[in-house]
Parts: sequence; structure tokens; C-alpha cells
Amino acid sequence: MTYSAQYLNASEAARRLGVSMKALRLYEQKGLITPVRTAAGWRTYGPAEMARAMDIIALRDLGLSLAEVKRVLEGDPQCLEPAFARHQSALERTIRQTAEALEKIRALRQDIAAGTVPSFAELAGLSRRSGDVRLALDLPWPWGGERFELLDIRPINYIVGPLGCGKTRLAHAIAAALPNAAFLGLDRLEDNGSAAKARLDADLCLRERIERALAWLMGEGAVPSDALTVLLVGLEAHGSACLVIDMVEDDLDRATQEALTGYLRHHCSQSRPLFLMTRSASILDLDAVTGDEAIIFCPANHSPPSVVAPYPGAPGYEALSTCLASPEVRARSRGVVAFRPHS
Repeated sequence: MTYSAQYLNASEAARRLGVSMKALRLYEQKGLITPVRTAAGWRTYGPAEMARAMDIIALRDLGLSLAEVKRVLEGDPQCLEPAFARHQSALERTIRQTAEALEKIRALRQDIAAGTVPSFAELAGLSRRSGDVRLALDLPWPWGGERFELLDIRPINYIVGPLGCGKTRLAHAIAAALPNAAFLGLDRLEDNGSAAKARLDADLCLRERIERALAWLMGEGAVPSDALTVLLVGLEAHGSACLVIDMVEDDLDRATQEALTGYLRHHCSQSRPLFLMTRSASILDLDAVTGDEAIIFCPANHSPPSVVAPYPGAPGYEALSTCLASPEVRARSRGVVAFRPHS
């Protein structure tokens, strides 16, 4: 193999690693990896750089922030313990769910052996994991009551659409339709988030979780603010099985939005899905959508919402992409809402 054949350009390196080129650039900006430059200045990745990148990705998959990844690579393993604890908890939850499913199957086999025919409800339940949720509702105005179903709810579900498309009403309807769901509206920022701050003062365990989350986010470049704290209180507080958030990017700068997206991807759960209304390209980067995410698009013509695949050429992709803008552009239309006129 020639020297040049051992070195990959950024696009090929990202493809082989299974990450975006944006992620590779971020690792470089944070000092985690240093690509080899060609005489013309192009970035290339040789065997050593690829091995380093794979180590970084493995640590990121455990839920470590970029700052924590850097400490581990420099020889400090202390931040691995909480990551392993989270991973252990997730594995134990999966084991419990698998054990419950096995017990149901054993019981059904015993019933069949005794001549009892299982009900359709029992059979349907076998194809779902414990804690999984499904959504079915009649669409509110501005739609005409059409039936909307979402049978594959992901840990993160984005709700996107142009101004006046009905996405806020859909978000409220989703929160009302799902059992034990909560809606976190724009009023969360009233009085500088005094309600969330009071909740922190009254709950020491919640405060500790928020402090850990803020430390993780700051390691990713986030800027602390009342808006971020209020959002984290809603995300970290226990009590709801599902959380629907109105304009998750509100009052957050670009760096914080990008850090928040990484945080949600590392800490989301199938058993507590999130529905995030957004029009920010930093919250929803169409080039970085994972298999744990779904995009619900509300068209401007008020045809029923649909799930759009995140790649060019997919039905609805072009219309969806025009609804997303940078945080700087989004800030110009902040606070603009559509409303139903009174007759």
C-alpha cells in the first residue's frame, strides 16, 4: 500500500468512522485530534488519526462530553464511572424488559398447551417493548379532524413546519393524547424562570442533576443562562412519561443549541420520548440525524403531518429544509406566532 493510500480525506474518513465531517472538525477544534495537512493544506487522516478518532467516538457513545473525552485521553479515567453507571442502568432496564417478555411467552405457551387461544391484545403486546408508546389522535384545527398515527415513536421526535402550519396545536394535541405527558411551553421563561428556580431550591437531588448536566453542556461549549437552566429542569425532573417542548431553542445561542442537541442524543430514552418543536438548523441538523430520531413535518397547506426521512429526495425533504434556519436568522422572527382569527 502506498503512503497516500493510507491517508484518507475528511469525507472518506467520516464515512468509514460513521460520523459527519462536522463532527471531525469539532474534534479538531477541541484539540482531540490533529489531522495531517497535505502540501496544499487539505486535511488527511492516517492510521494513527483514525485510531484516535475511533477512541473518541467510543467514548462519545458512552455519553461523555468533549471535555470529559479529553480528560480520559489524557489519562484521567474518573469521568468514566458515571458513564458506566448510566450504561449499566440502561442494560439492567433492557434485561428486565426481556425477562418480562420471556415470562409472557412462557405463560402463552402454557395456555396454548392447555387449549386456550391467546387474545389479539396479548399477541400484539409481544411485538412491543415494555415502556414503548404509540400515538393516535384526531388532528385539531387548522386540520379537519383527520386521524394521525405515529407507531414508531423515537427517543427524539422533532416537530417542524412553517409559521401558521399548526405545529404548536399538534404539539399540544400530542401532549394531551399520550399518557402522563407534559407540555413545556414558552411561558417557561416568565419571570426569568422563577418557577423552575423555586423547584430547584426545593429539590436537592434535582439541583445535583442539573449541575451535572450544566457541567456536561459547558464542556461542549454551552453558555449558562436562565433559559438553559429552565429547559434542563423540565428535562431532568421526574414525573412525566413523555415531554413535549415548544421551540426548544428559545433564548439559546448557537453554541448552546449545538451542545444541547448532543446532550439530548446521549441522554434520551425510549421509555421517556421527547417531542421537540424547532425551526433551528443547529437543533435539527439534517446531516446528523440518527436512527433514534424522527422528524414530523407540518406542511403549509395543512395537509396531515407526515414523518420525513432526513435525506435529499425523500418526500417532503425540500419543504422541510426550507423551514430550518441558523440561530441568527431565527432570532429575527423570535416571538412571531400565528393565531386563529376571532369571528
